[in-house]
Amino acid sequence: MEPSRQKLFSKALAALGWRRAAAGGGAEASPAAATPAAPESSRLSREQLDRVLQNLNEAIFFVGPDGLIQEANKAAGQLLGCSPESLIAADMDSLLSANDRRGMSRQDSNLPQEAVFRRSDGELVSVSYTKSDLHDDAGELLSHVYAVQNIDERKRAEKRIRFLARVDALTKMSNRMQFQHLLQQAIARARREGVYLAILYLDIDRFKDINDTFGHAAGDTTLETFSERMTTTLPEGSTPGRLAGDEFCVVLRTSPSLDALVDEVNAVGQRLLTAIGKPFRVHGEEIFMSTSIGAAIYPRDGSNVVDLLRHADAALYQAKRAGGNCIEFYGEHVASAGEERLMLKSKLRRAFEREELRLDYQPKYRLSDGRLAGVEALIRWDMPERGIVLPSDFIPIAEESNLILQLGEWVLNRVCADFRDWQRITPSPCRVSINLSLRQLQQQRFLEGFRRTFRHNGVSPTCFELEITETTLMHDVGRTVKILDALYGMGLHLAIDDFGTGYSSLSALQQFPISTLKIDRSFLKDLTVDRDNAAIVRTIIQMGKSLKLEVVAEGVEQADQLNFLRANGCDIVQGHLFGDAMSANDFRALLIADAEGSGRYQALFA
Repeated sequence: MEPSRQKLFSKALAALGWRRAAAGGGAEASPAAATPAAPESSRLSREQLDRVLQNLNEAIFFVGPDGLIQEANKAAGQLLGCSPESLIAADMDSLLSANDRRGMSRQDSNLPQEAVFRRSDGELVSVSYTKSDLHDDAGELLSHVYAVQNIDERKRAEKRIRFLARVDALTKMSNRMQFQHLLQQAIARARREGVYLAILYLDIDRFKDINDTFGHAAGDTTLETFSERMTTTLPEGSTPGRLAGDEFCVVLRTSPSLDALVDEVNAVGQRLLTAIGKPFRVHGEEIFMSTSIGAAIYPRDGSNVVDLLRHADAALYQAKRAGGNCIEFYGEHVASAGEERLMLKSKLRRAFEREELRLDYQPKYRLSDGRLAGVEALIRWDMPERGIVLPSDFIPIAEESNLILQLGEWVLNRVCADFRDWQRITPSPCRVSINLSLRQLQQQRFLEGFRRTFRHNGVSPTCFELEITETTLMHDVGRTVKILDALYGMGLHLAIDDFGTGYSSLSALQQFPISTLKIDRSFLKDLTVDRDNAAIVRTIIQMGKSLKLEVVAEGVEQADQLNFLRANGCDIVQGHLFGDAMSANDFRALLIADAEGSGRYQALFA
């Protein structure tokens, strides 16, 4: 290396934070090392210096005061897609994008900056660089030294992060934060223009059933299908977003007329219900999906983002209560329903202390002889200022918190106490069925609690049956099988409740120690006039028989339903045809009558 070039490189490395390597080693130079060395040592030192510079990962450019490149290392050539030699005497600014030209030379020394280079193939590359100025002993500027790093990958990562901060990765819609920002802008425009604005709040009916049955991959497929159908159905100018899980929201186009906007919302809502309701396949299974929609209108239902979303969500909840697959507008009836729900939640906590909870019992009859085959315990809430609150009104509220665990413990203890009382008149009262929720099954000490309760009350688990819904059964199948096997080992009978409304298959059922299959009451409606319902009930009975399961039909209200079930081989029935659910004392009297052969409903089975 020529002395002038070596001196330039030496100064450059010093400016970049390097110290000249001592001859024959990598230690930092000492004062002694600054003294003249032997020619061989000096030659080796210069070779090492050149090797260090050429092997740096950073691209190094030496640019003269005239802006022309004096030297460039191998990394500089790799950065720009050419040989380092071809860069010599090139104008540094000619390598930059149009926006960055003349910008590098004006930057302060040693401060990290960013720029964009244009490679020899025309491709742009983002870089980060620092600049150091080299002067001779007289203080004259010799060169600008640029240390440049390729930051394209970092830039892509930053762009991706910014994208993910605004967009939902699965559906490519705006996420909650971005949607709320866009809704705020839409409200501001509607306020300036004096027009009405509508939002729709949607979620997938029973999405958790699909997720629990087929797994999260199938759940993602469902969400992608839902979002695709939603976006292709919405009118042009709509702004969709995914708020969380299976919750979506849409800002519709504005309108100067409230009536016209309401008609538009209804029309869009119906198109969405139709499009989303079409079946699709997951793991070879045909899935039917539906959605519930809540609507709120600015400024009638709220003048800000928070109120509009809250009121649309309340309308969505009302649509869910109506059975789903429908659209509801926010209004006074929705507001009162939301207030009632909050009221029930606060009062349910005090219902235990005030002894407002009670159990009723609904008898089950054997179709072969009309005798008592069992009884189902049904919880009721007798609120003094309101009257009876049905389980459908407060069980979902209890499941939102740990209240369902307290509720389940109370039911089990109450049933055991009533059973002991019935044993005083007959040593073997009929089997008692108790409903089991998913939250109870998920408890870590679930089995231990059941054993302790039966032991404390002095009753045998063999006298009881746990009714579990299909959805609960298919949640975390591996763990559920182990728990049910343990319950079965304790002597408890196990039944699938509401069969036919979930997504379990015949092969799935065979994993569980189930002894009873309960046909959901929805299939008994119009049983004798609806051929589809009749076929479903007939198939479930046959399937139960093939699995050697006892088949129970709930919701029997008419004699012709009873006759159909008997003709098709159903084992046990229950429902209002045999009277309403009754108190523990009334069921005690029913047990006595049944033992004497004088049951009041015997004639129905003749």
